[in-house]
Amino acid sequence: MSLIKAVKRFKKGVLDENPIFSQAVALCPVLAVTTSITNGIGLGLATLAVLTASCLVVCALRRFIPTQVRIPCFIVISATFTTIVRLLMEAFLPSLNEALGIFIPLIVANCIVLARMESFAAKQPPVMVLFDSAGMGLGFTGALAIIGVVREILGLGTMFGITVMPEAFPRATIMIMPAGGFFALGFIIAGLSAFKKRRA
Repeated sequence: MSLIKAVKRFKKGVLDENPIFSQAVALCPVLAVTTSITNGIGLGLATLAVLTASCLVVCALRRFIPTQVRIPCFIVISATFTTIVRLLMEAFLPSLNEALGIFIPLIVANCIVLARMESFAAKQPPVMVLFDSAGMGLGFTGALAIIGVVREILGLGTMFGITVMPEAFPRATIMIMPAGGFFALGFIIAGLSAFKKRRA
C-alpha cells in the first residue's frame, strides 16, 4: 500500500504538481538557461541530484535538528550537495558547467529544494521522501527539457547542437533571449491547460 502511495506521489511531482508548469516556481533558471535542451537537462539533473540527496539527509536527521535552526540546517545540507555537484561538473563536464554558470551554485537557494525539505522531507518516511524528490526533480528536468527544445529549434534551428531545420526556416532570434523563455513557457502552459480542460 505504501508503495502505491509512493508511486502516486512520484506521479504528482512529474505531472500534477510539476514545479514549472503547475506551480510556476524557480522560473529564473528556467528563463536563463533553457536556450538549449542540453543546458536544460544539465541543470535539471543537477537539481534532481541535490534535491534527492538533501531531502534524504533531512529525513534521516529530522529528529536531531532543532526546530529553531531548521532552515539554516537545510541550507547547509543543500549547499553541501550543491558544492559536490558543481565540483563534479567542473571536473567531468567543464563546457556544460561554464554554460550554466552561476545557476549551478544558485541551486542552494532554489525554492523547489528548500520547499520540499521543509514541507515534505521533514515530515514523511524515507520511501515517500525518495519518490517525492525523484518526481519533483524529474518533473523539473522534463519541464526544462521541453522549454529548451522549443527555444533551441525555433531560435537556432538545432537540437542538441545538430541542425534539424532547413536553412530556409526563419530563425526567431528572440527565442534564445529571456523574452523567448517567457513566450515558450506561456504557450506551453496555455497548451497544457487547454488539454486538461478538454480531457476533463
